Amino acid sequence: MTIPLTQSTLEPSDAVFTQKVAAGDGWMHLVKKGQTLRITDLHGNQAVDTIFFNADNTNERYHTANTMREQKNVYISTGTDIRSNENNIMLTVTADTCGRHDTLGSACSCESNTARYDFDKRYMHSCRDIFLKTLLDWGNGMDKRDQVCNINFFMNVPVNPEGGSNFEDGISQPMKYVEMTAKMNVLVLVSNCPQLNNPCNAYNPTPVEMTIWNPA
Repeated sequence: MTIPLTQSTLEPSDAVFTQKVAAGDGWMHLVKKGQTLRITDLHGNQAVDTIFFNADNTNERYHTANTMREQKNVYISTGTDIRSNENNIMLTVTADTCGRHDTLGSACSCESNTARYDFDKRYMHSCRDIFLKTLLDWGNGMDKRDQVCNINFFMNVPVNPEGGSNFEDGISQPMKYVEMTAKMNVLVLVSNCPQLNNPCNAYNPTPVEMTIWNPA
């Protein structure tokens, strides 16, 4: 399959916000309607688990099935409309130099650490725990009930002809990025994956960078 790669025309010097997020850290931030968010994979093959909420009504949030159904594709890349549980467009992917982002793998948890790796991995850090801590720190009443299936930016989870899927080696490289423009005011919730047991990131989770631009 040909992967559509699209370069951005935005200059980092024009950004209104830039922040690095360390591996294993959470990040939550408001992206206003019309603003563009870029997530940069600084060192390559780092999974960035992400959930989007309507900032004006957090009961509306990212919905995997609506996003896949409307575009007839399980992968996210240039041109994807990221949709909500009300089937509204939350953001549109406008640039992507990686070419594939996962909608199926969801976030690692203590349960998946146990099932996939070993019993002694159960209490290692996980994206589910990071999501919860970040939601609670945000302080607007959201909690673990607001953790829905998420996008894994830069993660490669191909679907085979039989309908099965597996976590595969990543196709991202240092400084690859994905950009999306907000179609409503959105709260962006990120867990920069702390996973130490997955060979996809060479057992070495790394930082990413979040950049925001105002409309031109």
